[in-house]
Amino acid sequence: MSAPWQVSREALPHASRLLIERAHEEMLAGNLDDRRLQEVRPLVRDSWERSWRGRVGPEGAPPLDLHTEELEDYRLAHPLASAMDMIRALLLPDTEEDSGVIIAVGDKAGRLLWIEGDRQLRSLTDDMGFVAGANWSEDAVGTSAPGTALALGQSVQIRGAEHYNRLVHPWSCTAAPVRDPETQRVLGVIDITGGPEVVSPQARLLVDATARAVESELMVTRLRERSEAPRQRPAPAKARPLKTARATLHVLGRDRARLETESEHDESMIELSARHAAILLMLAVHRQGLSAERLCELVYGPGVSPDTLRPEMVRLRKVLERTAPDLVPESRPYRLPVALETDAHDVLSLLDRGAHRVALTAYRGPVLPESTSPGVEEFRESVRGALREVMLSEASLDVLLAYAEIPEGQGDAEALRLALEMLPARSPKRAALVARIERLDRS
Repeated sequence: MSAPWQVSREALPHASRLLIERAHEEMLAGNLDDRRLQEVRPLVRDSWERSWRGRVGPEGAPPLDLHTEELEDYRLAHPLASAMDMIRALLLPDTEEDSGVIIAVGDKAGRLLWIEGDRQLRSLTDDMGFVAGANWSEDAVGTSAPGTALALGQSVQIRGAEHYNRLVHPWSCTAAPVRDPETQRVLGVIDITGGPEVVSPQARLLVDATARAVESELMVTRLRERSEAPRQRPAPAKARPLKTARATLHVLGRDRARLETESEHDESMIELSARHAAILLMLAVHRQGLSAERLCELVYGPGVSPDTLRPEMVRLRKVLERTAPDLVPESRPYRLPVALETDAHDVLSLLDRGAHRVALTAYRGPVLPESTSPGVEEFRESVRGALREVMLSEASLDVLLAYAEIPEGQGDAEALRLALEMLPARSPKRAALVARIERLDRS
């Protein structure tokens, strides 16, 4: 099946890529009056300026705002969830796995909720952070079709080097906002990403038409529900259940872990003692629960009586009762009543999903680097080992070079040699890598 956006690349109007790249460099330098900027489309130039004034970085991965479990819950409840079958039918050919395009659907804040389409392209775009849960608003990554469409409230096409973030320059995209059919408030955004063919006039018409079709379907569904409502017997009123807190434990590169919780009506953030951090981390890692003996061994080491653990658990419970009552551990076995996410698990999830650059950006250092708890040390090494294994076996050259600049990679001779092998023969980066490898060999 041939998609309507698959047209001749020669037919696509675009300014010189080199001119756009030079204009982009002038914008980043703050030279807003440079004549080359006048050759850039006003829509793009204005978006660049908003991004520059907002201090958006021209490189780096977008922030991951929604993590695995909360992402699934959030998108199931999102108004566009019911329209996903329609969006797939209109934008993806029958053989979507090799369709040559990616479709993304995001919320009104620019956070991507669904990403589907060509499997090979998705493996490449994952590397620049185009993954479910990532924030692609203008405030986060600068000029892009999803973010700029939301900023302007209209459909937008962004070609290659027109993107503010240099990592996105190989890609083009077309996006359109979706509005509530009654209030006209923006609900989200639909985006098509791929090569130059996705920014044809036909592609824009198709994405706009898809957004309007979704809005019409939402209206039809509401009218149907209203017409059927009087025939239904009212359900008895039920007590509204308390919403479970969202909780995240930040342990990467931190001697004192930070616990952040968010409930329906409140948010809190506290720093934990080293012992409390180790206990909570072990309960987050072992979600099925731990006996007092096993938890004591993971926190204090072998041969220590569980009587040593119990007073610390009492103190931890008192801390959590004041700040995060939903997280107060249960006993026999010790376990957390609600899921506790950690930034370390986020890195592991990103590695599994192939989002190597985002994972490397999210990795802010070893897990609780000063902790000597056996369980923490084991988890620390498992996270560090998983990162290294993926960097050596799957990462692109740019990501591998970035890994070589963090503490874990600076002394990794194997990683440096692999990067040297991957570099082009005339690359100016080779000399520095050779010097680093020679220093490691001498030490």
